[in-house]
Amino acid sequence: MWSGDELDLDAYLARIGIGRGGTRGGEERDLRPDLATLYAVHRAHIAAIPFESLDVTLGRPVALEVKSLQDKLVHRRRGGYCYEQNSLLAAALQRIGFEVSGRGARNRSRGDTLLPVTHAVLVVTVAGEPWLCDAGFGHPGPFEPVPLARPGVEVRQGDSTYAVHREEGDVLVLRRSCEGIRQDLYAFTPQPYHPVDYVVLNHYSSSHPRSAFLGKVIVQRPGEDVRVALLGRELTRWYPDGRVEREIVAPEELIALLDHEFGLRLSERDEADLVRIFRAED
Repeated sequence: MWSGDELDLDAYLARIGIGRGGTRGGEERDLRPDLATLYAVHRAHIAAIPFESLDVTLGRPVALEVKSLQDKLVHRRRGGYCYEQNSLLAAALQRIGFEVSGRGARNRSRGDTLLPVTHAVLVVTVAGEPWLCDAGFGHPGPFEPVPLARPGVEVRQGDSTYAVHREEGDVLVLRRSCEGIRQDLYAFTPQPYHPVDYVVLNHYSSSHPRSAFLGKVIVQRPGEDVRVALLGRELTRWYPDGRVEREIVAPEELIALLDHEFGLRLSERDEADLVRIFRAED
């Protein structure tokens, strides 16, 4: 389903810093479809590939075919947003031998406003137990799998705890707790989503006038040590000890910041267009 057979697995693993032999940080790990591998690949993917929607900002098409994702996120070392991130992760996990299914989620992180289903997540089954996997929710999202078989069970990840809660009508809600504050991140149902469904959601998010991604620079990196997000002109860093740092980024600082903070490099044309858009932001 996820076209894992079209993925250059060696190149993907090198991109996320694991390698075919499962080596990361001097540790040897066989890439079998087990829980240890799922954790290792999920963490490494999020650490290496930032969340970004710069192609949407630039008015460029966002392709979800595996070859296109591989060219952009692996070979050109770009990032992507949820459809790109989780489609690539799904292809890699399927290639390794995991059972992977998609879901469509409704963002709840913006308060009580009812938003459409536009977020893509994955459910990966290991030894008969389902796990929520999501490499594409940005800085508040989990960087490790979250158990689905035991609703309400909390797992600690860095400065936050995550748990999936069950609501009426088989609705599942991912909830994050940090510094004593609980927040629903998104809700989803057991209905499977297929890659073609993500094509439709991607079209809305990349082109609809009400999409939150249009005309705005959004780049984020979740992490165990520090979470970083550039939303518009504001760069924010959240530290595990509760400290929060905010600064306003000047247009002439943007390209260098994307490079040293997020590891992103664009073509000269895209850099010039992005700075022009950045200057026009309020």
